[in-house]
Amino acid sequence: MQQRTLGPRTVSAIGLGGMPMSIEGRPDEARSVATIHAALDAGVTLVDTADSYHLHADEVGHNEELIARALRSYGGSTADVLVATKGGHLRPGDGSWTQDGRPEHLKEAAKASARRLGVEAIGLYQFHRPDPRVPYADSVGAIRELLDEGVIELAGISNATVAQIDEANAILGGRLVSVQNQFSPAFRSSQGELEHCAALGIAFLPWSPLGGISRAGEVGSRHTAFQEVADAHGVSPQQVTLAWELALAPVVIPIPGASRPASIQDSVRAAELVLTADEVAALSQDAR
Repeated sequence: MQQRTLGPRTVSAIGLGGMPMSIEGRPDEARSVATIHAALDAGVTLVDTADSYHLHADEVGHNEELIARALRSYGGSTADVLVATKGGHLRPGDGSWTQDGRPEHLKEAAKASARRLGVEAIGLYQFHRPDPRVPYADSVGAIRELLDEGVIELAGISNATVAQIDEANAILGGRLVSVQNQFSPAFRSSQGELEHCAALGIAFLPWSPLGGISRAGEVGSRHTAFQEVADAHGVSPQQVTLAWELALAPVVIPIPGASRPASIQDSVRAAELVLTADEVAALSQDAR
């Protein structure tokens, strides 16, 4: 599979988002493990998770533990797999989301994530979402401390503005390697952040790159140009969507969620789909 750079690491151009395997509508564990194994078989070396990917209040870290078990049971090598997790975003168990960006919380959350993942140091740890009650510099400062202490190997941020990207990179001493923001044909609000990351050489990881769990299957009907290009290439509009995002900048690494082996197998093929400049332009126009 095509490769991309994430800090000092080289990872697959398409990652696997683990969220659908642990929240509402999640499949049984056997299918989830089969999905993760199918991703690894297809060459995926970036797996995204978070401590908040769970349903109930008493199962924080459900997705992290699931991914750890799947990696342990995989028959091949996982030496090149980078597991990226996040902290600072919480699910109380009632379906809502809250934030906790206090430095003490982030440092404890990261250590708890490392235990669940069964690693001495987390490959990539990202501040999940800014907490309006906590100065951004304080939250990112905790990430810097985790990096300096060796609790995490690489540092990133999520749901960030251009100004926050610059602030975080300065606090981290130029060691910011990733920004994970929502981006899809239906959600272009992070275009500026994507372009800023491209200028800085920071990996940009679109979350919900197909429009979200409930809308991923509707890409072709919502955006006709994507269906037309898909028909021309004999592929799915989901593949075209991911290939379009890859074509926007060499720092883009989409992380589509999946809960079935067939889904991630289809997504991975987008890394080899070559779009013409005219096709990229038409898709960009339709996505506005």
